[in-house]
Amino acid sequence: MNQYLTRVFTPRFWLAAGLALGFQHAQAQADVRGVVQSATNSPIEFATVTLHQAADSSVVKTEFSDVKGLFVFERAATGRYLVSAAQVGFVRQWSRPFEVAGQSVELPAMALATSAATALKEVTVVGQKPLYEREADRIVVNVEGSTLAAGNTSLDVLRRSPGVTVDGSDNLALRGRQGVLVLIDGKRQPMTGTELAEYLRALPAEQLKSIELITNPPAKYDAQGGAGIIAINLKKDQRLGTNGSVNLGYGRSQYNKYTGGLSLNHRRKDLNLFGTYNHADRSGLAQLTIHRDFYTLGNADGRQLSGTSDQDNRLPNQQRSHSWRAGADYNLSERTTLGAVVSGVDNRNMADGTNQTILRDLVGGVQTYNSTNYRNGHSANGAGNVNFRHTYENPLGTHELTADADYAQYRTDRNQLLQTFSADEPTQANSSDQQARLTIQSAKVDYVQALSKQLRLELGAKASLVTADNDLKFYTDEQLDLNRSNRFRYDENINAGYFNLNYSQPKLTLQFGLRGEQTRAVGKQDREVEFQDFTRNYFQLFPSAAIKRTLSENHELAMSLSRRIDRPSYGQLNPFREIIDKTTFGSGNPELLPQTSYNLELTHTFRQKYSAGLTYSLTSDPLIGVVQPAANNTVLSTTRNLDQQHYYALTLTAPVEVNKWWKTFNNVVLYYNRFTGELAGTNLNRGGVTMSLSSNHTFTFGKGWSTELNGTYESRQVYGFLVQRPNGEVTAGIQKSLWDRKGNLKLNVSDIFYTLPARVVSSYDNYVERFYQRRDSRVVTLAFSYRFGNDKLAPTRRRSGGAEEEKRRAG
Repeated sequence: MNQYLTRVFTPRFWLAAGLALGFQHAQAQADVRGVVQSATNSPIEFATVTLHQAADSSVVKTEFSDVKGLFVFERAATGRYLVSAAQVGFVRQWSRPFEVAGQSVELPAMALATSAATALKEVTVVGQKPLYEREADRIVVNVEGSTLAAGNTSLDVLRRSPGVTVDGSDNLALRGRQGVLVLIDGKRQPMTGTELAEYLRALPAEQLKSIELITNPPAKYDAQGGAGIIAINLKKDQRLGTNGSVNLGYGRSQYNKYTGGLSLNHRRKDLNLFGTYNHADRSGLAQLTIHRDFYTLGNADGRQLSGTSDQDNRLPNQQRSHSWRAGADYNLSERTTLGAVVSGVDNRNMADGTNQTILRDLVGGVQTYNSTNYRNGHSANGAGNVNFRHTYENPLGTHELTADADYAQYRTDRNQLLQTFSADEPTQANSSDQQARLTIQSAKVDYVQALSKQLRLELGAKASLVTADNDLKFYTDEQLDLNRSNRFRYDENINAGYFNLNYSQPKLTLQFGLRGEQTRAVGKQDREVEFQDFTRNYFQLFPSAAIKRTLSENHELAMSLSRRIDRPSYGQLNPFREIIDKTTFGSGNPELLPQTSYNLELTHTFRQKYSAGLTYSLTSDPLIGVVQPAANNTVLSTTRNLDQQHYYALTLTAPVEVNKWWKTFNNVVLYYNRFTGELAGTNLNRGGVTMSLSSNHTFTFGKGWSTELNGTYESRQVYGFLVQRPNGEVTAGIQKSLWDRKGNLKLNVSDIFYTLPARVVSSYDNYVERFYQRRDSRVVTLAFSYRFGNDKLAPTRRRSGGAEEEKRRAG
């Protein structure tokens, strides 16, 4: 416990925190309210009201007026804005420029004149957000307007998002750093690594509304996620009456990929019912080629080569998934909303692969093994959430109480049969049967109150309880192997509380927050074969502070500082050893410690559009995935703690409108990672500079035609013991809108030049591994979507739950 407490209160931290109180970035927020009416002062309902940046009229967000013509943009960030209002049969009206500086803004009534064109024909007002938006503390990817998203998976969309990378082990990284917190509709998923990637591959991109990439969140968020937050927001139908949408997609690489989904929504004045169902059936191929060199140490001549091995793995696979979601929102009054959501995923993964391994020793002896590897996995997950929201009358600003209660169960069954054949040894069959059960319960409450027109207070508390039970039975030649069979049970309780203060003036905003989290974790095994049972009980503080200063209409400076944590996932703690092939094993590590990091970021914004940011992060006990040497020329794939990670980054963002029909969004991250530590007898102290580029181009033509082109590139990367060669992707697509934009037909091709495959070298003093990993990433996809029902729109206040952090770690 003391090792965690002493890391919180270091002189370096207090010095950094003191500087941050003077210079750090903040998002002071305030509501913008108004009313839309006709020339005769009658309210206009369902008018499209848009908040724009005053500098270039770029879209910030869109809302709709209610039956009284009222609209509100909640928690708008400090800045200079314009508002426009439009409705069929009326002329679009613009407000005068105004400032948001931490207190509520009441706009003069917006009177819309009747359009003369309505005397001749119906007028249709069409608006669409740009695909990429740069806000003060995040980048927003508006997926629902993307041609390239059609028929693809959520993981495909993430991989092409600015600053996001996915390595060969399916680990997500944001701007070159792992330890990312992933939320889907405000809920973290109970998976990491490959399991999270499989879930995202099963979630069709057509269901996504937007993705938010948040690099340095304040204290109100869970402290989990040292590299930041990736928030995935699902679509929410805002049309009145009964309506919905349907989508179908077919992709072809070497294999077939089918997707389909249906969404239904029924909305009236005080009640909204919604539901979605999606099915995916995707076949694919994973291939992995490995060369390994083993060395002996201690000789006068240095290390000596003792043996080599070569492997060729081929794993055809199929994933079939059913996912559903249903819920209701009910307005108890104008200021009180009660909601409930239930959701579930049924996912089956089947793979039937082959492996050939050739071992060579120092004297020229050669041994060849051929294996067949059959895997069958089934997961059935269900979750429920009840949420409450109430706002109060307060002339000073926001005054709100929200509460959430969550319950979730996850059941996973995995079976594997590995048969190994050799000319000199009898055939060996290794099989395993793993059953995993996980239950998550959580409750949280948040309260926001304006103390004055310049000062706002946020308070909150959260409690979560996690119970995990993993039972593995391992068989060798159909006989139960007690040395490998085991049962691991894990219980975790986290209690947290926070406060956050926001102070704002016209050109200056300040924020300071503090979050405390008490963690108690207990891990027990039926048999202590390699690791011992453990009990951990520790309390940690996570301060954050920020300042933003507007120097002029064109220049703005911001700085932020925070301390965050990344606890190991439940799967990473699980000590079970899995046989991958004859010479490769996988295992969790109950001895893992959480990694903690201090994060400092300085950002300059020009004309509220172009930005340049400098970032530094210091991480203690960083968690990294490794493939380390073991006994008898075998290797172990697992997770380990190193000593420290130093991270420096320069981020440049430039949205450019070449002309009215050609828009681009460009993002460049130049970063340096350096790790120190020791593993498998090898001292590590090295780093490297990497450049990550992404550029997206949208072309809009007449008569419903548009195209999209996306390119990503990552140069040579050094990450711990791994060095990865450059890779990237070019993807292009075209779409045609049909039937007054109710239908869309889209065609896209991903990884056109097949440049995504990964070439990686892992180096230790006594072991070097070189591997080449590829999937069937070059895919041609044809997709169709159609929306039906009432076209009238209404605002929604659907909320999400509070069990986010536990669900992310459950994999």
